[in-house]
Amino acid sequence: MQRLRSSLQNAPVIWKGDYPYFIHPLTDGVPRLDPEVLSAVTDLCLEAIDWNNVDLIIGIEAMGLPLTAPLSISSGKPLVVVRKRSYGLEGEVVIDQSTGYSKGEMFLNDVKSGERVVIVDDVLSTGGTIRAIIKGIEKTGAEIMHIITVVEKGSGLKLLQTDYPNIKIESLVRLEMDGAKVVILD
Repeated sequence: MQRLRSSLQNAPVIWKGDYPYFIHPLTDGVPRLDPEVLSAVTDLCLEAIDWNNVDLIIGIEAMGLPLTAPLSISSGKPLVVVRKRSYGLEGEVVIDQSTGYSKGEMFLNDVKSGERVVIVDDVLSTGGTIRAIIKGIEKTGAEIMHIITVVEKGSGLKLLQTDYPNIKIESLVRLEMDGAKVVILD
């Protein structure tokens, strides 16, 4: 956990208008990802999730890929990626995504009714993306057992916990931006 926290505290910060934005390899793909940080995150997720009650891992394009691939290998559970483009496969679910950062559609394929799923994501801020994905998974008839995000920033996670009390929703690290500085809260 300390390795993850340190890497976040030392993350570069850029300004997008009046908004400070931290850049981290687990959330942005740059700068280069230290394999020990990824290994630490994988281990933390492996420990946090009850794998006996999971049939399928769901990751979210793009940064969900480096997070979920090692979990799939380590847990032996299959992986589905929510994509930003349609493949037109039978049963594809269109997800309307509107967040504080973007708006558009995402696409979910190959999730079956009755499957028990875990969603793993890199950052949860407003909760808009996860909320949309929850609705998409509900359309498939699958059951969400657990949602875990590496970084919690903002009030989105607490709102989701209130709106979905039957789903375990948690983060590995909670942070906020203090000007050009990343502050770890827990």
